[in-house]
Amino acid sequence: MPATATKPGARPEPAEGSSHLEIGEVQATTPPISTADLTLELDHLGLIVPDTAAGRAFLEAALGITRWTPVIDDPTLGVSVQFGTPPAGQLTYELIAPLGDSSPIANALRSGKHILNHLAYLTPDLEASGERLRQAGCYAAGDPQPALAYAGRRIQFWMSPLRFVIELIEKPGHRHDFIPSGPSL
Repeated sequence: MPATATKPGARPEPAEGSSHLEIGEVQATTPPISTADLTLELDHLGLIVPDTAAGRAFLEAALGITRWTPVIDDPTLGVSVQFGTPPAGQLTYELIAPLGDSSPIANALRSGKHILNHLAYLTPDLEASGERLRQAGCYAAGDPQPALAYAGRRIQFWMSPLRFVIELIEKPGHRHDFIPSGPSL
C-alpha cells in the first residue's frame, strides 16, 4: 500500500472504521438514529447560584426577568431550582442552588467555574435521544434520575465534545407555570 503525503500541520485522516474523536470535533460521519419523533425542544438555560433569592434578585434587576415558578427543593438531586422568564417569554432560565454542602453543584460555586451550566432540552424518549448524543460524541455524566421540577420525570446530563453540558428531560411538551414576581417567591 503506497504512503500518502500530507501537508505540514495537516491532520492525518482517521483510519477507516475509527471512532476516535478529538476534543472540539463533532463526529459527522456516524449516521444519526432515526429522528422522526425525536425533535428536541429547548426548555431552559441553567445557571448555578448561591441561593435562589440572590439569583432571582439579580436576574430581575439586570435582565427584567419577572415571571417565576415557585422554588422546588429536590433532595434526590441535592438542589433547589426555580425557573424564570421575561414577560414575553423568550428564554427560560433555571436557577440552581445547592441543598447543603454535599450538593453536586457546591464545588462549582466554590471554584467559580461552570456557573453558566447547561442547555436543557425536552425529549419524548430519553434513551433514544441519549443514543443520538452518544453517536454525536457526547458521554453521559451520570445515570437518568427523576426530577421534582418535572413531576418525577427522568432527566440526564451529557457532556458534549464541544465541552458544554446538555440536559435531556423526558417530558415532551412541558411548560413551566410562571407567576409574576412578588414577595412570596
